[in-house]
Amino acid sequence: MTDQPAKTPEPSGVDLARVALRAAKEQARARGAAAQQKKQARRGGLRSGARADGRDPLPLGAAINRLITERGWEAPAAVGGVMGRWPQMVGPEVAQHCEPQRYDEDARVLTVRCDSTAWATQLRLLAPQLVARLNADLGQGTVRLIKVLGPGGPPRRYGPLRSPGSTGPGDTYG
Repeated sequence: MTDQPAKTPEPSGVDLARVALRAAKEQARARGAAAQQKKQARRGGLRSGARADGRDPLPLGAAINRLITERGWEAPAAVGGVMGRWPQMVGPEVAQHCEPQRYDEDARVLTVRCDSTAWATQLRLLAPQLVARLNADLGQGTVRLIKVLGPGGPPRRYGPLRSPGSTGPGDTYG
């Protein structure tokens, strides 16, 4: 017993004729549609009919999806959706203390600001699992890194008496 793959029979004359007829019908249909469009354009433009075509108004959601696809905004739009669903993605307790700030599409980095250094440390430890969850939801490679920022304080003021052009207390000492 030899294990040879079964040979497929060569198409016969009837099969070849069917394939050729099908191709000829498709070409004729395409030529007819093109000729019909040219004729309508000469008569004063295409007219709307009972059937849907590309000129019909779209529902808002479909129009937005088409715009996003045409412009290549799929990844930023998906990440924007994650920013809206942040509490569901990370849980209510983490979302209460950590908030996404921005997404850099070129570097694929999501920047998150935390309200305390303890929560920033906690989020840095959770970052690999969070990146995996985000990529599972958005598509592989959408987020490569989560940049965690600690709390931001108010701008520093060094007192009411300042010399013109000074940058702080360190520039006045010898």
